[in-house]
Amino acid sequence: MPLLFLRILFVIASTLIGYQSMQQSVIGAGVGFVVSLVIVILEVGMRNVSVRGLSSAVFGLIMGLIMAKLVGDAFALIPIPPDGLIISRIILTLIFCYLGLVIGLRGKDEFNIIIPYVRLRRQDQMEEVTVLDTSVIIDGRITDILKTKFLEGKIIIPKFVLKELQQIADSTDPIKRQRGRRGLEILNTIQKEPGINLVLHEEEVPEIREVDAKLVKLAQLLEAKIMTVDFNLNHVASLQGVKVLNINELANALKPVVFPGEQMTIKLLKEGKEYNQAVGYLDDGTMVVVEEARRLIGQEVRVAVTSVLQTPAGRMIFTKLGK
Repeated sequence: MPLLFLRILFVIASTLIGYQSMQQSVIGAGVGFVVSLVIVILEVGMRNVSVRGLSSAVFGLIMGLIMAKLVGDAFALIPIPPDGLIISRIILTLIFCYLGLVIGLRGKDEFNIIIPYVRLRRQDQMEEVTVLDTSVIIDGRITDILKTKFLEGKIIIPKFVLKELQQIADSTDPIKRQRGRRGLEILNTIQKEPGINLVLHEEEVPEIREVDAKLVKLAQLLEAKIMTVDFNLNHVASLQGVKVLNINELANALKPVVFPGEQMTIKLLKEGKEYNQAVGYLDDGTMVVVEEARRLIGQEVRVAVTSVLQTPAGRMIFTKLGK
């Protein structure tokens, strides 16, 4: 609504200016109205133009103007008639501005010195940037990780990730809706936490449709890391040279180390997959499989570790009944 009001105000103001500038003529008012309407239509048509593409085009245009000025000054040293010099400057300006725009748009992904991707600080003073994906926000453990201050620097929430969270929160599926609302609540909690530099990034990356691909591209542009619990995103980002912080891998790395022969007390909760096995869990969720213990389900038993198996889903500890 504010944008619509601004457009209407612009058209009215342009109409009045046209009316006054042409000696209170109706024709002037009409010219002002038509010109302002054309400008508004162009502005609406440019809403899908990314800030990165626009900044790259402006940078290329500036470079073209500078080159045209330098080459034009060199031409001025040659004995050319004034009229010919003016025409030469106009032609050079057109050529170099066109080339600058084209080069700027083609190389927009490589322009790391363009706003908003300024990299003017020393390399050893560069701020760490981490981009959060939808899965890690909904997961919720990111809140406790940020509170511990283990993750430093700027935390980026892309606008398209926030949009995806809102779509999940508005889903007709009650489970998805609950997950989406949980994610929005977690973001609100992080935003209120003092000392956390949380930033909403406006870049949409409109030329890419998939959210995961957008995340990888944005991380490449910002020279950032991606924090996720999504295995597929982890794999794709790693293949494209983007550093990934996977909370599941962190959780597995922080689980206590056990060695064959070590003893522990575990409560048996259910049957195992193999014959006569029973299964219990440590406090951190690690599965403990006990051989020859099916009859003892529901009891706390003393067991000795026989082996440890690390899987993509987590760690499993195999044990036998202790003496």
